[in-house]
Amino acid sequence: MYSDIKKNKIKTAFIISAFILVITLIVYYVCMAFDLGAVSIIIALMISIISAWSSYYYSDKIILSLNKARPATHEENAKLVNILDGLMVSSGLTVKPRLYIVEDAQPNAFATGRNPQNSIICVTTGLLEKLDYYELEGVIAHELSHIKNYDICLSAIVTVMVGLVVMLSDLVSRMLFWSHGRDRDNDNKGNAILMLIGLVALILSPIFGELMRLAISRRREFLADASAVELTRNPKGLISALQKLEEDSNQLKTANNSTAHMYIVSPFKKGAKNKKKSSSVWSTHPSTEDRIEALKNLK
Repeated sequence: MYSDIKKNKIKTAFIISAFILVITLIVYYVCMAFDLGAVSIIIALMISIISAWSSYYYSDKIILSLNKARPATHEENAKLVNILDGLMVSSGLTVKPRLYIVEDAQPNAFATGRNPQNSIICVTTGLLEKLDYYELEGVIAHELSHIKNYDICLSAIVTVMVGLVVMLSDLVSRMLFWSHGRDRDNDNKGNAILMLIGLVALILSPIFGELMRLAISRRREFLADASAVELTRNPKGLISALQKLEEDSNQLKTANNSTAHMYIVSPFKKGAKNKKKSSSVWSTHPSTEDRIEALKNLK
């Protein structure tokens, strides 16, 4: 477990560094296209560093906003609060995660935050309504394990940073289109640079999209499942919960490609009866069937 925590911290540092480099290069070439001269590199560095800092410190707020989550209350969500209080005793965490709710019929959950001291567990109303006590306990234990293993930091950072790169790439592509449309015969340096950065941006977008999937290893789900059983001593609760989550046909309204990997199971439902047996190398989650089989084989 400790080696996985160390690897997650190293991955996070690497991704932040790569993000700063990519943003710096993109902004630098955009500034050069507008003939800003030597000041371009200063502007590029400032923008990239501010973007990285904001992504790190505000990733949880951005993700909660994307999912339209609201804080849970003890009065309305007493069972959820009591389950978390009970699991905190055996989790080894010193700071209790904040609880949030997403109004959606699909049963699902995710954890986010930059570290265990600033962590959040978010569940859907569908999860609270459709799972019994021990099933819900298994899901919360799974998310607590992600927090303890520092999966949340890596996941949140990648989500926000990839989103920013894709947005910037789209902006540069539009700039290239507008510039070409206004002056088709102008072959000046600015247009040439915009064409170059537009091409680079278009290449980077899918690469960073896949980086998100590759950096957030599917192995973390198996580890979180096993760690959850260590907390609850009840593999049947998590197994039953995973079966219910997989079989539910509701679509998560706030789901999108940038946050799908954060949920305990994929929020995208295809409706096929045999979908749980399929899991490609590019999937954000291992198949539920494989996860259940691994839980059954735990000793």
